[in-house]
Amino acid sequence: MFEKNVVVIGAGVAGLTTALLLSRKPGYKIVVAAKHMPGDYDIEYASPWAGANYMPVSIRNTEAAEWDKNTWGPLEDLAKNYPEAGVHFQDCEIHSRAKDVGSATAKWFAELLSPSPWFAKVVPNFRTLPKESLGPGIDSATVFTSVCINTAIYLPWLVSQCLKNGVTFKRAVFPHVSAAAASGVHPNGNVDVVVNCTGLMASKLGGVEDKTVVPARGQIVIVRNDAGKMLDVSGTDDGDGEACYVMTRAAGGGTILGGCYQLGSWESQPDPNLAVRIMKRAVEMVPALTNGKGIEHLDIIRHGVGLRPVREGGVRIAKERIEGTWVVHNYGAGGAGYQCSYGCAQATVDLIEEACRDVRARL
Repeated sequence: MFEKNVVVIGAGVAGLTTALLLSRKPGYKIVVAAKHMPGDYDIEYASPWAGANYMPVSIRNTEAAEWDKNTWGPLEDLAKNYPEAGVHFQDCEIHSRAKDVGSATAKWFAELLSPSPWFAKVVPNFRTLPKESLGPGIDSATVFTSVCINTAIYLPWLVSQCLKNGVTFKRAVFPHVSAAAASGVHPNGNVDVVVNCTGLMASKLGGVEDKTVVPARGQIVIVRNDAGKMLDVSGTDDGDGEACYVMTRAAGGGTILGGCYQLGSWESQPDPNLAVRIMKRAVEMVPALTNGKGIEHLDIIRHGVGLRPVREGGVRIAKERIEGTWVVHNYGAGGAGYQCSYGCAQATVDLIEEACRDVRARL
């Protein structure tokens, strides 16, 4: 069989999911080469910091919505059948305040806040909550069964599944995307396709340098307190760039309190004043966190900052020849990296197979 040699740059959720789906196909020898690996915590490496969950914000009838739709099935399967992956089911409530209409957060969450979003027919148990059950200031709300992912378990699980399928992992930093095809990177020598899953670093990678990719800074507080469910609200009274959401990670991963969406900010250190606002909003929205008491009753594990790799125009899934090598891109998912991961990875694998057919035709 004609063996196809592939190098995937990047070991975030996009790179690992792409490598996993490709490794399930016969005839591929895959190397994941990355600066950061699961277990690392670095501001350039967004995946460990994510919540992470399934809460689609993609607009209906778009490629992005299709990628999100195609991701629900695999995540549901993991939650049902593979507890070792660190994914569990969790009720997700979406709260809307009429006064947030037109705000940055409400625009970002427009589809999510809809009383009849496209994903209502995808996720289980979607319904509208009765008005009398809502807290003060909340004008409407929906609820559905979602999943929440413990990234500290899930990312290593993806690596383990790749290793089981023969994928090789190595540390590498590439100044240019074509350097991933250079001698010594792949054990078989020649490289047929390079897959670019560099996230935010696609803005700096030579040969790509996509300046439409910018950070959207997120700050979270991780606590031991259990919220019991996932909640998100359409906005806050603390400014356009701030948000309020709560989710409890699977398998003892703690509860995430967030957050913010600070477009263009590379600041890596937590802002203590923002942390206080995040905690106050969370305790007000979910009194069960502290049994109705104040933020001093939150048991903090750590503060975190992650940079979502936001791309103008959304995720880039495309193939092109760069310096004679086929390069397939999968980057720019912003804050949706987990909830579109399988859909995007499958679309990427389809392009890798196209590129490999072209390589074979040239031989």
